[in-house]
Amino acid sequence: MSSKSGGAKASRKEEGIKVISDNRRARYDYEILQTYEAGIELKGSEVKSLRTGHTNLGEAYAAMKGGELWLINSNIPEYREANRFNHEPKRPRKLLLHKSEINKLAAGVLKEHLTIVPLKMFFNTRGRVKVDIALARGKKLHDKRETIKERSWDRERARLMREKG
Repeated sequence: MSSKSGGAKASRKEEGIKVISDNRRARYDYEILQTYEAGIELKGSEVKSLRTGHTNLGEAYAAMKGGELWLINSNIPEYREANRFNHEPKRPRKLLLHKSEINKLAAGVLKEHLTIVPLKMFFNTRGRVKVDIALARGKKLHDKRETIKERSWDRERARLMREKG
């Protein structure tokens, strides 16, 4: 389990991690409670397609099936050069986590009615594809409005500070 703070973005670039896809909509729609870094089981043509930087996590979600965690509805487009050995673009992909982490996620989903949302897909320093997933609670409309207000105030405050010098 690895909980990350909001300042992790700058340190990731320094570490040489290449972000493939970022699900920014998830941070708007959900209140992120806890994050985990999971491996993902991929085919060769999927990895090659990811190296070109094309994928979409916008509609993706994670679900429990048979005591395992699966990433469902994530779109990794076909790799043109793989011709007949290509993969199915929206197939379910197994997420690789320790059993204790899977149990914590399952408990959050069953007992507290939380959701498992993919936040980011990236290549780590060793060149392996990883997925940041989060245990999250859906935001209500008034919470989303509050998020928009905070974001606009932060922008305004930063602009005033730049003008002030």
